[in-house]
Amino acid sequence: MEKLQLEDFTKFKFLSGLKYSPSGSCAAFVVHRMDVEENKYLSNIWVLDTKTKKYFQLTSFNEERGFVWLDDDYILFAGSRNPKDKEKAESGEEFTKYYKINIHGGEAVEAFVIPKKVTEILPVDDDTFLLIALYNVNKKDLEGLSEEEKKKELERRKEEKDYEVFDEIPFWANGEGVINKDRGRLYVYKLSDNKLQPITDEYTDVYSLKLNKDKTKAVFIGKSYKDKMPLTSDVYIYNLKVGELKKVNKDSDFSYRYVDFLGDKIICAGTDMKKYGINENSKFYVLEEESGERRCITPNLDMSLGNSVNSDVRYGSGFSFKAEGDYLYFISTERYNAYLNRINLEGKIEKVIDKDGSVDMFDVKGDNILFIGFRGLKLLELYEYKDGQEIQITDFNEWVQKEKKLSKPERVEVETRPGHFIDGWVIKPVDYEEGKKYPAILDIHGGPKTVYGEVYFHEMQYWASEGYFVFFCNPVGSDGRGNEFADIRGKYGTIDYEDIMKFTDYVLENYKDIDSERVGVTGGSYGGFMTNWIIGHTDRFKAAVSQRSISNWFTEFGTTDIGYYFVPDQVGGTPWDNFEKYWDNSPLKYADKVKTPTLFLHSDEDYRCWLAEALQMFMALKYFGVESKLVICHGENHDLSRSGKPKHRIRRLKEITDWFNKYLKG
Repeated sequence: MEKLQLEDFTKFKFLSGLKYSPSGSCAAFVVHRMDVEENKYLSNIWVLDTKTKKYFQLTSFNEERGFVWLDDDYILFAGSRNPKDKEKAESGEEFTKYYKINIHGGEAVEAFVIPKKVTEILPVDDDTFLLIALYNVNKKDLEGLSEEEKKKELERRKEEKDYEVFDEIPFWANGEGVINKDRGRLYVYKLSDNKLQPITDEYTDVYSLKLNKDKTKAVFIGKSYKDKMPLTSDVYIYNLKVGELKKVNKDSDFSYRYVDFLGDKIICAGTDMKKYGINENSKFYVLEEESGERRCITPNLDMSLGNSVNSDVRYGSGFSFKAEGDYLYFISTERYNAYLNRINLEGKIEKVIDKDGSVDMFDVKGDNILFIGFRGLKLLELYEYKDGQEIQITDFNEWVQKEKKLSKPERVEVETRPGHFIDGWVIKPVDYEEGKKYPAILDIHGGPKTVYGEVYFHEMQYWASEGYFVFFCNPVGSDGRGNEFADIRGKYGTIDYEDIMKFTDYVLENYKDIDSERVGVTGGSYGGFMTNWIIGHTDRFKAAVSQRSISNWFTEFGTTDIGYYFVPDQVGGTPWDNFEKYWDNSPLKYADKVKTPTLFLHSDEDYRCWLAEALQMFMALKYFGVESKLVICHGENHDLSRSGKPKHRIRRLKEITDWFNKYLKG
């Protein structure tokens, strides 16, 4: 076996989009891989025979990231292989071309074209589709225009590319770019007459679209706004038989985060955010369609819904919730694992899959369950869960286990103050020799409401192969342990900082082969904030790498996609009524105390933590004579380390490793 190499992650396969066929005889999923030379990801649909467990590649356009089953034989997916389509897109014309393909053989054939950018589509019958497509109030709808009018509108759009006009917030979104006046609008599409009918108004943003069992009704969540997007939302039902749209809920101060039909009832998850703010864990409710009354069926639930276990070897998404039979199946993050559960209309929750690791996505058909997840240090694979046992089906990434030396994280539980314990891990260097002194890297997760676990993390395993100890933890503020543990509003840089420093003390005391004079620190997002905070409050680290960070709460509030609601919630108040708190909790205030050589990594399309955050901190360190460096990656966003272009991800990891090598090994 050989040591892991930096670029090995470019050979990994990433699985997503798992869906059973209507009868469950087959399932389909998407396999993504990197094309380093072209600096992009290639995505294709694969099909699994659920009886024989044989699987095969179905499509080869290399861009099939989403699909739906039409029946047991046919799959519908969006794609394009016509050069003229590229020309149309470059002209400003928005459209989505759909193909259908028989899973038993044959070429994909063009099915229809929707004259909009579709984000989700659900087949209702052979002739009818329900879909969500992007709509912008400031753009004329091309549908229905004459050729001359269409030409003029496209010319106007081309000219407008030289300008940005903002008249609402948020005006941009991470990973999406400028979204001013963009809405996900609900439409019905009739194949027979090629007609697209809008259902919701132009100012309502639609998501979480679901059909009932007989496909006569659709339920979804909507947010309607013109100037400032609210944190609250509403639930709507659209009756496909009579063409009627109805708002269901009576309340107006609730954040609905998921909604679906369960039998003839509406089940939903959400929170009023009153006790723990925007990060408050959701509870489950039954929403009465006629009265609009909402009844909580899990009053004592304090569980994080969804998966927040960190890894840098994911790409794509899939079901986190799925209604099947009498149950709503859902993923939860508990401590440092992601499990699969189910709940009925009485609020009874049962654990379905509770093995350590991460259930990333799943699908259920009757009593049959498939899931894509992490187990041990294995990368993502497809598994079947049956009779209490997990059976691994795919082996796309088995070569990593067979050919590469990996270092298993050693879990420790550290009491950082009386009665307060946190989970942490230490990864020893590959080919570790007792008695030899090694450098070490403290890695801090983002969020802060996410978690580290024991799943594969490429950058950490690579650093271990390069001769580093790597240690990481879930300080207060992390997910998986309830609302009280996660709530650090107004306390950033205090109790969380203490947890991380006490954890560092524990690791250095109990792992004597770490050279305490050669320890570095890094982190991204919240981890970047904390890295900036640490270097302004202690000189114990020999080097630091601050990634996609926050340095100044004033600019985070005023320039980012979530700033106007995230910062008041997490820091408290606004810059106008809590000026001192904003400045006291900003790492930039303490930049004149920094002595640690620091590398700043940022992307110029990161609208979650805007570029100004890195520029200010870098400028300050240079001003005060601290060794520092700023690397800006063009065309990337907040998710560079997870879904950035292959060459950019290689460069990022190389920059970090070279910086640590210079100061911790030099």
